[in-house]
Amino acid sequence: MTKRYGLVGALLCALLVTAGCETLKVVEEVSSLLLGANGEQGLTMDTIVKGLKEALVVGTQNTVASTSKKGGYADNALIRIALPPKLQKFGNALRKVGLGAQVDQFEQKMNVAAEDAARAAAPVFVSAVRQMSFADAKGVLYGGETAATDYFREQTSSTLRAKYSGIVSKHMNSLGVVRKYSDLSARYNMIPLVPKLTFDPEEYVTDQALDGLFTVLATEEQKIRENPAARTTALLRKVFGAR
Repeated sequence: MTKRYGLVGALLCALLVTAGCETLKVVEEVSSLLLGANGEQGLTMDTIVKGLKEALVVGTQNTVASTSKKGGYADNALIRIALPPKLQKFGNALRKVGLGAQVDQFEQKMNVAAEDAARAAAPVFVSAVRQMSFADAKGVLYGGETAATDYFREQTSSTLRAKYSGIVSKHMNSLGVVRKYSDLSARYNMIPLVPKLTFDPEEYVTDQALDGLFTVLATEEQKIRENPAARTTALLRKVFGAR
């Protein structure tokens, strides 16, 4: 049983550090459930699951906030969207003929489109948490280092892809990304002895945006599971010290 307390405590500790007052409220509410009036542990599995689900809601909201802010993708080396490997020759060739600034602008706009799309993930994640079954929650509690991320990926990928695709298409057109790519590819195709390009920038950005979203989730989850002590507070050390 103490293993359960430790994992839930670690999740809540980590979220407290990253989310501020909003998460503190969740932690206080969950702590009141986990402890009796005399400070003794009085947990049931239902209580643990409720606490986990509330913490996951806040955690996914933090992930969305991180990826949807200005520079959320562009300034994060882990998820920054660059030209795909098959287009590296394309980019290098354009830079050699003085079009490096245009290539950089194209990449920047792809990242902005991903950041705009990330906002759509919040309600989808919340819905997935609310629909989480008792068995799902136990799987997250006792699963591997990315069990929560794997759950969200399985439950939300198709819905997120549909939402992201429309948003990415709209924003990439409004930002001129598609037009920019068409212009650049037309210039590239004028270079003698180079193969013609076949690349769908909207599909690529959608794929990369979703991969980045789940990468951030997985990274945070691994930190929570592997190093909970680094995120604890005096109050939560006392509350969850039994682990």
